[in-house]
Amino acid sequence: MGLSKIIVVGSANTDMVVKAKTLPLPGETILGGEFFMNAGGKGANQAVAAARLGGDVLLVAKVGDDIFGKQTIEGLQKEKINTSFIFIDKTAPSGTALINVNAQGENCIVVAPGANANLLPADIAKVKGMEAAQILLMQLEIPIASIEQVAKNAKQNHQKMIINPAPAQKLSDELLNGLFLLTPNETEASILTGIHVVDEVTAVEAANIFLTKGVQNVIITLGKQGAYFQNNEEHFLVAAPIVQALDTTAAGDTFSGAIAVAITEDKSWKQAIEFAVKAASIAVTRLGAQASVPYRNEID
Repeated sequence: MGLSKIIVVGSANTDMVVKAKTLPLPGETILGGEFFMNAGGKGANQAVAAARLGGDVLLVAKVGDDIFGKQTIEGLQKEKINTSFIFIDKTAPSGTALINVNAQGENCIVVAPGANANLLPADIAKVKGMEAAQILLMQLEIPIASIEQVAKNAKQNHQKMIINPAPAQKLSDELLNGLFLLTPNETEASILTGIHVVDEVTAVEAANIFLTKGVQNVIITLGKQGAYFQNNEEHFLVAAPIVQALDTTAAGDTFSGAIAVAITEDKSWKQAIEFAVKAASIAVTRLGAQASVPYRNEID
């Protein structure tokens, strides 16, 4: 395989999903749910999204030496994703996520990271061809030291790096300074800036903080309200089409994967975000993480 234009560094999980009318309260047992098992993990989800939408993708990840790990690699290869740098961990199981989804499509998720927690800077150092990628795409389900290592390399090589800061945690000013693109949702933007982001007005305030910290471009996804973009030259809101949401599990991952593809195709920011909003809007109408990700022909 040649060098991939998009390299995703991140997590790969197996999702165990129960869909029921409501989410259980502490101590409550709910009967009558439906069970699904899906391939997930934010890194793998974003890689699948980018690949299905036309991207040339390599995933850097770590799985356990178990049935879930084998299924993960086989599934990614079927999506035509380069798996040469998915490392096998002999000491930890593959990552798993337990997901409850209610009738409104809202979810609550518990993740057991397993091997994902062992994707270390020493593994990153073994990845060949990383300096040739057009886009490096990351999330926060692997150790922050590894994310910082990729960011440091990207800065030295003048590469475009995208961080989707999920699940939300504080990021150092050093990591944010010079970052090409940050793609938080409302909750993540609120945690990272301390501003309660609920609409375009509050998204502007949060974006200003990110730009002050040296982030070059910011996209804050606002669910049904669409996505807000800001850099030093322009700012605008792209509205989302009205859809019936069934499951929002991989909406943010689909959005980030789509943005990465759009950038490698030299789309304008407006075109890129319209493309990504459309992709995410299709994903929320379907159950599952990777199972919900649309193909390119569904968007064009």
